[in-house]
Amino acid sequence: MSYLQNIFKARQNNNNPLFSALRPLLGFSPKTLHYYERAFTHRSINLKDAQGNAFNYERLEYVGDAVLGTVIAHHLFQRVPAANEGYLTKMRSKIVSRGSLNKIGEDLQLVRLMKSSLNASKFGKNIHGNLLEALIGAVFLDQGYKSCEGFIYNNIISPYVDISTLEGKIISYKSLMVEWCQKEKKKLYFICEKDEGLEKVKHFSVSLEIDGKITAKARATSRKKAEEKASQRAYFALQDKIEL
Repeated sequence: MSYLQNIFKARQNNNNPLFSALRPLLGFSPKTLHYYERAFTHRSINLKDAQGNAFNYERLEYVGDAVLGTVIAHHLFQRVPAANEGYLTKMRSKIVSRGSLNKIGEDLQLVRLMKSSLNASKFGKNIHGNLLEALIGAVFLDQGYKSCEGFIYNNIISPYVDISTLEGKIISYKSLMVEWCQKEKKKLYFICEKDEGLEKVKHFSVSLEIDGKITAKARATSRKKAEEKASQRAYFALQDKIEL
């Protein structure tokens, strides 16, 4: 009886558009399509499961984030045997940074698989990385750790992770400037003002001050973005003095 049920289930899967799209992407046939359906469901559809719980990618994103961090940590531990904890932590942060995951998710065109009641223009760039982590979570629950590790290696580590390139990659100019100023015993301040103009979208103007001297200024739609942009400009102004 179970044999006939498996045949019927396989036929159902073969007729499912998501199953057909996933098979070449994953490199294997999903066992439980339910996980992948959830991985590509946006909360805007407002679906709930039989227990009344929200049915979308967010919980799988949480699982995928944890599994990805573990696989990357293991890879770095083996790949760079002489590295200390600080180096390994920084390298892992660079690999799993939001910008890096967004780039990979966008390259894989995961958004085309997502079900949503919103127009694609309403999503920010982070949706690409979010879906990638949700997909990793689905693979982990569907196939187990070893298969998920292989998926991460084939789709993230092998094509995107180059140790020598990552060593010089900056993921946060603000963090870099803060660390450099602490090391050099310099006083760093961010002076922020909210624009009071007539624009519909409010902007924040930030001045980065080092030892009482304004080194860089920037303006953006949030304080965080303005501070990061000002830090980037300060870095390029002082890069001859700053060692990564």
